[in-house]
Amino acid sequence: MGHWFSRNIVEPGKLPMLLALTSFVLTFLVTRTVVRLIRAGKGPFRNVSSGGLHIHHVVPGVVLTVLGGFGAVASDRHGVGACVFAVLFGVGAGLVLDEFALILHLDDVYWTDEGRKSVEVVVLTAALMGLTLSGFSPLGVDDMTADERQDRATFILTLAVNFLFVLIALVKGKFRMAVLGTLIPFVAIVGAVRLARPGSWWSRRFYGRRHKARARSRIRTYRHDKRWTKVRRRLQDLIGGFQERVPGRGSTPS
Repeated sequence: MGHWFSRNIVEPGKLPMLLALTSFVLTFLVTRTVVRLIRAGKGPFRNVSSGGLHIHHVVPGVVLTVLGGFGAVASDRHGVGACVFAVLFGVGAGLVLDEFALILHLDDVYWTDEGRKSVEVVVLTAALMGLTLSGFSPLGVDDMTADERQDRATFILTLAVNFLFVLIALVKGKFRMAVLGTLIPFVAIVGAVRLARPGSWWSRRFYGRRHKARARSRIRTYRHDKRWTKVRRRLQDLIGGFQERVPGRGSTPS
């Protein structure tokens, strides 16, 4: 196990990324636990305020992310400094993305349906970092041989084609598939080939006079959402605690 860790993590310089991912996930889980205790009025934790101003944890998160990011850029991947700054960056990113919905809506939507976006973004970010740590490279670069990488035309064509699939999946309204498709091209290909979601740019642009395509798109989207929305919401409830019963009006997170 030690030999595998040294050969696959330490030697390639992936230790800072592993530390960043670990600190990111742990920070998010700890932060969610603390704010759930605050909301329930349990434990010693309380909201943080200064002069009557409620300070959300996205504020220290931004500071730590900036410090960790600049420090990581200035450090060597194999040094102790890189590991320290990676942890700082992971902690900061966990605090920031836990309140992603608040930043997106510029409103305190932490415990609302809009607040579920924070959990979804954190899970998606952790998955992408995990795939990258496992050796996946953006836009199918890891699927190319050394000779193909040396051939500039082949290299650029591969990037362009895979990026096109990602872009098509995105304009078809399939955001998750587009994001995952940046690391796993097959996912982007599936998203690009299948019908666009209703209301997407692709649907408005190309299905305007294709009534059958619009109808099939609505039916497929309805069946897909009916099958997976409940599963996704249950996972978000489990992680984020959105459906917990709290006596009175719960306080906002710190």
